[in-house]
Amino acid sequence: MESIKTLRAMTGAGLADVKKALTEADGDMDRAKEILRERGQAIAAKRSDRETSNGCVLVKSENGFSAMIALKCETDFVANGADYIKLTQEILDAAVAAKAKTLDEVANLTLADGQVVSAAVTERSGVTGEKMELDGYLFIEGENVSVYNHMSKNVLCTMVQTNKPAEEQAHAIAMQVAAMKPVALNPESVDPKIVEEEYNVAIEKSKQEQVQKAVENALKKAGINPAHVDSEDHMESNMTKGWITAEDVAKAKEIIATVSAEKAASLNMKMIENIAKGRVNKFYKDSCLLNQEFIQDSKMTVADYLKSADKELTVVDFKRFSLQAD
Repeated sequence: MESIKTLRAMTGAGLADVKKALTEADGDMDRAKEILRERGQAIAAKRSDRETSNGCVLVKSENGFSAMIALKCETDFVANGADYIKLTQEILDAAVAAKAKTLDEVANLTLADGQVVSAAVTERSGVTGEKMELDGYLFIEGENVSVYNHMSKNVLCTMVQTNKPAEEQAHAIAMQVAAMKPVALNPESVDPKIVEEEYNVAIEKSKQEQVQKAVENALKKAGINPAHVDSEDHMESNMTKGWITAEDVAKAKEIIATVSAEKAASLNMKMIENIAKGRVNKFYKDSCLLNQEFIQDSKMTVADYLKSADKELTVVDFKRFSLQAD
């Protein structure tokens, strides 16, 4: 019984698994640990194609280095277990202490008990019977970093670094990052490819809106409700209901085809481009942290909020990771 208790404490494995491993190993503790580890490897291999949509995300800042990591698994039951959270914390502690820069580097670190991180994850997979994997490793080097675990639920964490000490303001912005999901710090830091894509999408959307507006006006002028003929299904359904006639449908199709072609050929591209630029500016306002409306006071931007505390205060970096689909 003492051996069983010791091995369970060392590995976190279930009682039945520990007893079976000790029996197979003829009481040899080291061999029993190896058996449990091998079992974990086998289970991990069997579950390699499963989805890990749950897990534990933790964040930590210490000695000028801040990091967050996710240990993902299949169910929230496992993710909320004390042993699972403890393992995630031990991995994060090791990563911060080593000032690790990549997920591969984290996976090869050695924990306090002498186990390599990747082996510890595999072993835990054997204990729980679920696929597990490390993900979402992000870090910020330097001082003045505020870390935030949203509602202490271990599913969404953020880090915010300011250019000077300002814990209260940095913490407020860390909550902003959690809630508003910015993709960049400011317009200048947005990937040019993303800006180009947003602009092209805005151009096409603006063109479609202008054509649609012209079609709707023409339909109304002809005495046809645009909502009754906005798709083939609606046309069929509304004829069955007696809301429109076959003649109305034929007339509507002719108007839609003719007006669409005419309007598309005569669009005012200067106006379209101006509309598209406005949409890109709206993208900046919604997606760039410093340009966003401050969640605690919508009358000011995040940049304005920071300047209200100190005219030189700003955010220089931020990170966000969530297990939930945003």
